Amino acid sequence: MNVIDKLSMNRTKLALERTLLSYIRTSIVLLSSGVAILKLEILKDLLSLSIALIAAAPLFFFFGFFRFVRTRKKLKQMYEE
Repeated sequence: MNVIDKLSMNRTKLALERTLLSYIRTSIVLLSSGVAILKLEILKDLLSLSIALIAAAPLFFFFGFFRFVRTRKKLKQMYEE
């Protein structure tokens, strides 16, 4: 593997980590939004929305994590050959 390939691999790894962090950030925002809707008395009519947001938060997190792991495995396989 030459220098250009190593730099390309580093850029790809960094992009993959940024994508994982964005999935984590999105899941935190969904969770906090759902909890905020639950806590505010004025938004009691939106109970189903808050439950949906709270339920979607771990789904986003695990989807991003499994996508990260799968893509990292593919990158290792591709560059080991």
